[in-house]
Order: sequence, then structure tokens, then C-alpha cells
Amino acid sequence: MKYKNKSLKLAEFARELLTKHSLEDGLPLIAKYVKDVIGAERCSIFIYDAAANEVWTTLADGVKKITLRADKGLVGYTLKAKKPVVANDAYAHPEFLPEIDSTTGYITKNIITAPIFSSKREIIGVMELLNKEEGFDEEDVRFMIFFAHYVSGFLELLHTYLDQEKRVD
Repeated sequence: MKYKNKSLKLAEFARELLTKHSLEDGLPLIAKYVKDVIGAERCSIFIYDAAANEVWTTLADGVKKITLRADKGLVGYTLKAKKPVVANDAYAHPEFLPEIDSTTGYITKNIITAPIFSSKREIIGVMELLNKEEGFDEEDVRFMIFFAHYVSGFLELLHTYLDQEKRVD
């Protein structure tokens, strides 16, 4: 397997994630781990807000918050398809949104996304990695699926907390 010491790294990651009590604390750790294991330059984690029909990031490497309609871009396509998407030539994919690169100044070469499901099998978010030097492959897809399941409990608990916080405001 090409991910050396994956089990050890996963155990270290899990111990550290247990100490995080907010999206702002936990998401950078999640992003760092998945980027290190797969070898991508950037990671974004989109939270799905079904009521508002949008996705938004509290974490998007190198840029401020990104908010999109839930039916736009590769993230929206991932929500609709309910499965990972790989585009090793991002600009050739019909769902890719080049205007995000224009806005951020970052050039996306390749991209992989994976839906994040709740314990009720509802999508609560999408994990996205950008720019792996040699492109993304099937092993990356398998790891993204596994890892999205692995972090879903953390995200689901915080998602529930945010929903309750909105009701109190």
C-alpha cells in the first residue's frame, strides 16, 4: 500500500481530533491529515445546509469562506451523485467552476471530492482535495471514502450543535 504508516498516523490523528471541540479547531487537523496522506496541495471541507440549499466552508486552504448553491460545481455534483468525483483535468470537467479560481487566484489542476454522510446516511458535507502532483487514482478514492466516514461523526456532532445554536439565536 502506498500510504506508509497509515495506521499509526490515523491513530495519532484520532487522538488529536478527540481534543477538538469546534469546527475551527477540528477542520484544520482533518485537512492536514488527509493532505499529508494523499499528497494534495489543498483541502476544503464544505458543510451542506439543506434548508438554505447551499454549501459553505469554514476551511478552504489559502482563501476565506466559500459559499455556493448546493447544485453548483463539483461539490454540488458530488452532493447529487452521492459518490466521489475525480477530475484529473479540472478545467475539462463540465461541472468545474473556473470562476472560483479567478476569484481566489489559485489554479486548480486536478480535484477529488467525497461526500460526507451522517449516521442517517444523509449528506452533511463534501471533502475536496486539489492538486496532487501525479493526479488522483482509485486508491485515493477508496481512502477518501474511508476517511469521510471516519470524520463524519465529528462533523455530525458539530453540525447538530450549529443547528441548535441557530435556534437559540
